[in-house]
Amino acid sequence: MTGNEEVAHLLATMGPRLKAARARDGRGLGEVCRATGLTPSTLSRMENGHRHPTLEVLLLLAREYRVPLDELAGTAPARPAPLRGADDKAVLPLTRYVGGLHAHKHVLPATAAAATATTADAPPPRPRQVSHPGHEWLCVLSGRLRLALGDRELVLAAGEVAEFDTRTPHGVANAAPDRPVEYLVMFGPQGERLRVRD
Repeated sequence: MTGNEEVAHLLATMGPRLKAARARDGRGLGEVCRATGLTPSTLSRMENGHRHPTLEVLLLLAREYRVPLDELAGTAPARPAPLRGADDKAVLPLTRYVGGLHAHKHVLPATAAAATATTADAPPPRPRQVSHPGHEWLCVLSGRLRLALGDRELVLAAGEVAEFDTRTPHGVANAAPDRPVEYLVMFGPQGERLRVRD
């Protein structure tokens, strides 16, 4: 595909990307237009592929939907590979924009040390705790997660959720020595909180 053909393809597929971004944001056409100053007919024509957005409009919509500009333009690189630490835990970033809520998927492996401690009937060591400004929400997908939160300690199973102010010292560890634990984290560095809607 030549450069001109690639640009033509990106422009031809721009409308569905704009519509999908608005759908993921959960807002109607009128609500987005009131927030951005675009007219409903203009945004509708762009989403239906009858009009190409200018760079100014793309920047406005990217900021409004809190997505990277290259995602709306269709030039976003592939999702990054999981970042692995020395202890083989994996962290997969799920958001790439700057500011606001961020999401990550974490995988903590089963550890031989934890298995040995369990076998010896000794309590496992308390997770190392940190504190910093912000607000965090986590959800266990599989396995069991130990959450040390201040003086409290919780064990969360698959499907359970915890929400807390990250100024409270906190730390996590795998609570099941024989299998990994997978969980999602949403973190608001400015203390942003998730809002539950009925």
